[in-house]
Amino acid sequence: MTQLVCRFCSAPLEHTFVDLGMSPLANSYRRPEDDGKSETFFPLHTYVCSECFLVQLPEWESPEAIFRDYAYFSSFSDSWLRHAERYTELMIERFGFNADSLVVEVASNDGYLLQYFQQRSVPVLGIEPALNVAEEARKLGIETLAEFFGTELAGRLKQEGRRADLLLGNNVLAHTPYLNDFVAGLKMLLADQGVVTLEFPHLVQLMAENQFDTIYHEHFSYFSFTTVSKVLESHGLTVFDVDQLPTHGGSLRVYACHAEHGALAVTERVGALLGHEQELGLTDLAAYRDFAERVRATKRKLLSFLIAAKEEGKTLVGYGAPAKGNTLLNYCGVRTDFLDFTVDRSPHKQGCKLPGVHIPIHGPDKIREVRPDYVLILPWNLKAEIMEQMADIADWGGRFVVAIPEVEVLAEASGAGEGD
Repeated sequence: MTQLVCRFCSAPLEHTFVDLGMSPLANSYRRPEDDGKSETFFPLHTYVCSECFLVQLPEWESPEAIFRDYAYFSSFSDSWLRHAERYTELMIERFGFNADSLVVEVASNDGYLLQYFQQRSVPVLGIEPALNVAEEARKLGIETLAEFFGTELAGRLKQEGRRADLLLGNNVLAHTPYLNDFVAGLKMLLADQGVVTLEFPHLVQLMAENQFDTIYHEHFSYFSFTTVSKVLESHGLTVFDVDQLPTHGGSLRVYACHAEHGALAVTERVGALLGHEQELGLTDLAAYRDFAERVRATKRKLLSFLIAAKEEGKTLVGYGAPAKGNTLLNYCGVRTDFLDFTVDRSPHKQGCKLPGVHIPIHGPDKIREVRPDYVLILPWNLKAEIMEQMADIADWGGRFVVAIPEVEVLAEASGAGEGD
C-alpha cells in the first residue's frame, strides 16, 4: 500500500486515532430503485499526524462522488436557521457590512444563511457544488455557483473584480481533501480589508464528548484550534479572534484576515484557547491514544441496551437520518432487528433507506402512528429541538434515548438543553 501522508504538512501518517471499520458513504441514502443492488463500503480509519496533529481520513472517495448530489439541506433545522440569522446580525453589527459589501459563502447549501444578508440589502454570492442543493438556493433569488471552491475558482472571481468583504464557510473546511488549495483560495478571494470566518466542530469536544459518530467519509479532517491556526497562518491569514459555539456538539468560529493588510487586533480569546489546548496535551500523541477504547465501550453499551429492550418486548425506532447516525448504526451493526424505522423532516430522505443498515426512513408522523416505547435520537446535537417537536410521545409513555456521549434514556421531553 502507498504510504499515507498528511494532507497539510505531508508528514507520514502512522498513528491511528480510531478505526471504525468499513462503512458506506454517510449520505448515500438508498432509494427504492437501489433495492437488490450492491453497495460499496470504504475504510473509516482515522489517523493523527505526529507533526501538525491534524486528525484526518485518507481520501477513499472523491468530493465529486460525495457532494454533487447531496442529501443534506440546512433549512430543515429550525435551530440552525436561528444560528444563521444571529450570525448575520453579529457580522453586520461588528464589521458594518452594507449595500457596498460582498458576502461570499463557500458551501452555501440551500441559501439558509445568505438569505438573511440579502434581506438586509447586503449583496451575496453562494458557492455550492451540489447541483440539487444549489438549485434550491437559486429559487430564493440567491446567486449561486455550482462549483467546488479552490484556487482556480477564487482566481477567476478575483479576475472579475469580485472579492469578498466577508468570506465565510460553515462546516466546509473538513469537507475538502485539498486543504492547502482550499485555504490558498480563501486568501486569494478575500478583499484587502476583508474578514474570513470558518465554523467547524472542535476536535477537543469530539474527544471530550465521545462524538465519534461525526467521523465519516465526507469529513476528511478534524481540527483543533492549534492546528487550524497553523493551516491559516501558513497561507498568510492571521487568526485574530475565536468564538466557542454550542452548535454540532461544540464548534469553533475562527476569524481571520490578511496578515499583510493591517491585521485586526488579536483578542485575548486566541491566546487563551491555544493555551488551553496546550494544557490538554494536543501537541502530544499521548492525548489521542485512549479515544478508540472509549468508542468501543460505547458500542458495547448501546448494543446491551438495545438487546435488553428487545428481550423485554419493547419497540424501538429512530428519529433523524443524519450522516452521524449512519456512522453510529453501521459501526454498531444496528439494523431493522433493533430499529424498526427512523423518521426525518426532509422529504428528500423520506421513502429512502439508511446506507449500509437499510433502515427505512418515514415522515415524523409515523412515530405517532406506531407509538413506540423508545425513540433513539440520532442527531443528538438537535435533541432539544426534536424533544420539543415530539413531546407528545409522553402521552403513551414513550421515552427518548441518545447514544452520545453516553447511552442514556432521557427523563423529560423538556429537559434536553442546548438545541443547536
